[in-house]
Amino acid sequence: MSDDLRRDPRQEWIARNRLHPDHQRVLAELGKGAASAEWLGPQGLMRKNPHRVGFIGPHGLKRIDRSGAQQAATASNARQRGAAADTRQSIDIETPAFLVAVVPDMSGGRLSSQDRDLLGLARQLADADPERPGAVLAVLFGEHKEDTLGEAGIDRLLHLEGDKFAGYAPEARLAALMAVERQWAPGHWLLPDSALGGADLGRRLAARIGERPATGVWQLNVNESADTDNAGSSQGWQCLARGAAGTRDIQRPLPRVVLALAECAEPVSETRHAARPVELSQALPETLGRIRDMGAVAVDPAGVALAEAEFILSAGNGVKDWEGYHRAAEMLQATKGASRVAVDDGFMPRDRQVGATGTWVTARVYVAVGISGAIQHLQGIQSCDKVVAINFDGGCDMVKRADLAVLGDSSQTLAALVALVERYRQQQQESRDAA
Repeated sequence: MSDDLRRDPRQEWIARNRLHPDHQRVLAELGKGAASAEWLGPQGLMRKNPHRVGFIGPHGLKRIDRSGAQQAATASNARQRGAAADTRQSIDIETPAFLVAVVPDMSGGRLSSQDRDLLGLARQLADADPERPGAVLAVLFGEHKEDTLGEAGIDRLLHLEGDKFAGYAPEARLAALMAVERQWAPGHWLLPDSALGGADLGRRLAARIGERPATGVWQLNVNESADTDNAGSSQGWQCLARGAAGTRDIQRPLPRVVLALAECAEPVSETRHAARPVELSQALPETLGRIRDMGAVAVDPAGVALAEAEFILSAGNGVKDWEGYHRAAEMLQATKGASRVAVDDGFMPRDRQVGATGTWVTARVYVAVGISGAIQHLQGIQSCDKVVAINFDGGCDMVKRADLAVLGDSSQTLAALVALVERYRQQQQESRDAA
């Protein structure tokens, strides 16, 4: 009789299928009490769980989980342990050897996912040499709503407020960055390569200080074999950037000014930094304002392409009151989207379909109404900052993906939301009339 252990092919299939209701239980059994990172497959090959924290993909890149599952699991484990202390290491760099300056977009007064990736990239540069640690200096303009900037990896914080920095004010912001350059001379300047202002400001800064910037950067590598004196960087860094309309990668020595793409690095999650406030030693000079911001141009949300929309109200098979949905989208001034089922049923046009088989979206807020969350749809919204789900089924994948979930009837929820918005706008109008 053979002593070989027999494998259960169904158990291995469940372990690979994360949507199966017994998926977590089977993973725990294969891992002997913990979620298994790898197991032996039926052909004798080791299989790896691609959904575990820190999974390294086939191209050697660590996967970044933006679904909220890791954060939810961490919060759940913390609740199970009781009032557990924060295990993140607190770091306060007294005398940094150099500075890495970061200018995040701070759209809406908050750090976007691309801003956090950029700060993670800055930490790679600052923490490369443990004997000569650097510090990350963040330059913020205008009011912001963040109270945990240290958790994003910031060591020094320069917060510049005033009306002259409000709106589109590249001349005033560039003058402030030049003051930072004169006072601290950062080793590198990092800005997001985005249409929200970072790409424009970064190119202006590079032209002013006489640097050839690296744009579309998505990865940094240390060139250990290169002569650091000839590498264009004191630390011998090389950067990979997208070129030729994103069809090829360009490798070059890392310059002082870097414009980075989203997912250029993993956000800071294991350390808590001091975020010490700093100030400029001299007052900013008065600049001749040749550009005047006339305010945002009113745009019909229905005419905004899904790929460019910042606020999307998307409908799925769970929507029964379509008239109420359209009214809610108009009241909220949201761009309309839809799942494939809603499009196939003829309720929405094909150009409104969201997902891997439709349009990939990067909205700041994505509201999914009556959408269960097929894998193709979840792929299409993976770059959205905040996802809100309105659904009856609390166990559907869209609710698991969402940052905020409302469990209930979609028609009643939208009607209540419309009533709240109408009441708020009426109060705002009465206040303006009284003034």
